[in-house]
Amino acid sequence: MRLDPLLLRPAAAAAAVCALVSTAPATAAEAGPAGRAAETCWATHYGPQPAGALTASGELFDNNADTAATSLTRSPQLPFGTRVRVTNVANGASLVVRINDRGTFQQTPQAPKCLDLTDGAFSRLGGSLNPDAGHIVVTQEVLG
Repeated sequence: MRLDPLLLRPAAAAAAVCALVSTAPATAAEAGPAGRAAETCWATHYGPQPAGALTASGELFDNNADTAATSLTRSPQLPFGTRVRVTNVANGASLVVRINDRGTFQQTPQAPKCLDLTDGAFSRLGGSLNPDAGHIVVTQEVLG
């Protein structure tokens, strides 16, 4: 008896969700003002961008601003203008960034990336640009 491949997709999706939940970083117990729990994940940074680059929201990119991109794979997407409190787990440094861009990065259990910060925001949180450590572990709390 051969199983229909379309019937296997929900089972595969359920298995993937279970794997993600069981290997994802822990989340904070308290919910933020927007009613969502703070999520622990990796924040990366943009790196060099060409002069005149635009964000997905149409803004001129400013690599020193407290702004960030969220992954296109995030569901649900955070609307442009959403404010997110980002805290570096290693040193407690915290700042509020505004979402103004979308990234093409994917969040996976192996690389739980949630935000792509400007170089300025990444540095203010204690991330090292030189040498590039790649990411910092942060909690993100959606403020609204």
